[in-house]
Amino acid sequence: MPVKLLAFAQTRDVLGFHERAIDCAPGETPRAILARLAPMLDPATMRVAVDGEYADWDAPIGAASEIALIPPVSGG
Repeated sequence: MPVKLLAFAQTRDVLGFHERAIDCAPGETPRAILARLAPMLDPATMRVAVDGEYADWDAPIGAASEIALIPPVSGG
């Protein structure tokens, strides 16, 4: 099933896109999807959101329609 993958800041720079539709199985986890698409990115350095909610990297995505990769945020 197609899932919208959103990438922000550094992850967008590494992946080369901000938004892309990718095919994912309901049993896939965000960690597995990231490893398939960008093995050079370390999930420990960012958060993941599934359908607008922070999620566990190892929880299956189920019927999700959107996954967002969220790098650390700094501000002042």
